Amino acid sequence: MYDDDKLNKIYDKTDGHCHICHKKLAFTNYGVHGARGAWHVEHSVSKAKGGSDHLNNLYPGCIKCNLEKGTMHTKTARAWNNKSRAPYSAAKKKKIRSNNTVSGAVIGGAAGSIFGPAGTIIGAAIGGAIGNSNSPKK
Repeated sequence: MYDDDKLNKIYDKTDGHCHICHKKLAFTNYGVHGARGAWHVEHSVSKAKGGSDHLNNLYPGCIKCNLEKGTMHTKTARAWNNKSRAPYSAAKKKKIRSNNTVSGAVIGGAAGSIFGPAGTIIGAAIGGAIGNSNSPKK
């Protein structure tokens, strides 16, 4: 039903995690019931409720979550797992990490500037390190 290119795009949207419970999935176990990290393509808006096969409606979901969700709203299914959004893609996490590092460096540099040029440099380095470590895991 889905070619490898489309499956890769769907899987990569959440960096290989179930979009409902955030469990790590195994790309090679697509549709393999009972296998560790097995997953399905999950329709955020179910086809029964008018959802499409467009990429923006397709997410990777572990088989258990996909079957339990049925035709319910994705927001409801995520709430069962205390989640409010899908995991970020690897590209999105990289962008957030970069933005946090720059923001931390600017704030740290500004705070350190009260101690002169050396304080600015040290503050920027510390702020950048804190910003980089304050990035999303999922």
